[in-house]
Amino acid sequence: MSPTQPSPSRRAVLGAALTAPAALACASASATRAAVQDAAERRVPGRPTLVGSANALPGMQANYAALVEGAEPLDIALEVVKRVEADADDRSVGLGGLPNEDGVVQLDAAVMHGPTHNSGAVAAIENILHPCEVARLVMERTDHCLIVGQGAYRFARSHGHPHTELLTESTREIWMRWKESMSERDDRLPPPPAAKDDKQGGTVRVDGEEVAITDLFHTKRPTGTIHCSALGQNGDVACTTTTSGLAWKIPGRVGDSPIIGAGLYCDQEAGSAGSTGRGESAILANASFAIVELLRQGAQPVDAGLEVLRRITRQAQRSSAWQAGLVDASGLPSFQVRFYVLGLDGKVAGVTMYDDERSFSVADPENGARHEPLVALHPARK
Repeated sequence: MSPTQPSPSRRAVLGAALTAPAALACASASATRAAVQDAAERRVPGRPTLVGSANALPGMQANYAALVEGAEPLDIALEVVKRVEADADDRSVGLGGLPNEDGVVQLDAAVMHGPTHNSGAVAAIENILHPCEVARLVMERTDHCLIVGQGAYRFARSHGHPHTELLTESTREIWMRWKESMSERDDRLPPPPAAKDDKQGGTVRVDGEEVAITDLFHTKRPTGTIHCSALGQNGDVACTTTTSGLAWKIPGRVGDSPIIGAGLYCDQEAGSAGSTGRGESAILANASFAIVELLRQGAQPVDAGLEVLRRITRQAQRSSAWQAGLVDASGLPSFQVRFYVLGLDGKVAGVTMYDDERSFSVADPENGARHEPLVALHPARK
């Protein structure tokens, strides 16, 4: 300060200090009002919509009419995924799901409710048929977001969920054959093939796709998940993801499905998103949250999903410095991951890392429940 320039008075300094926070508060309030106004403009009541993974289609066909009639979107999303949780012939979720390396089926599930911005989840829960319902209980009947392991099991039992053996006999046989095929340096021997073209016992259904049993041990190790996001008649959004997780995983491993912001996320000001595929990549990218934030900024659902797939591609390339198997010979990710995206206006997208000619499920007023092709970031792997 120049010697000839007068010093500010104490009153002036205190006045500036007191008025600055007020100005910031006013600016923050204006930004909040603008965000709420923007969300209100994007919200389109009267467009009930469902979007999710390919294996969600039967549940959508059975429950979309109720959404059209005004049912709560979270109720419908749960009914959609519960159908697969209870399907012993689908090895990706719930009853009959492929177990961990010890032969124990451990389940993860989460729910999120847009209007209240609340969530609930369970992880590594055993012997409970509908973990998505337990996740909802965590949201509605506790102050927690996530309960795991034996604590989650006891919590479910205390709320009346029965103990259920989830490892079916056919899935136990598949698990045993996996154990017998893992090493030539132990004393286990796999059964001989019944015929040269038998592929050691035919196929099973995983994520809505028929997969050769022997491929489950090597090239198509299942990640097994179902996701559903729902937009109600009144414009409310909600979502759920449920899974038996990565087949043959280390006991206690938790993927992205019960992690809010990774395996699913919704915000009443922006939209909803969920994922299937390699859970670790979705966790590291905070993927579903990132997609919803891109929706908030004005991105279309397909563009938001593809942008996060690009981020995951770059992240996998960096991570390959310590885990080389995360990328293939071309330097692209060696794994698959998919996202299902729902905007407040009812626009949807299903995107995938690689074009494998798979589809996603959608139900809307124009065309009802159906499969649509996924949009791929990268062409099919050779």
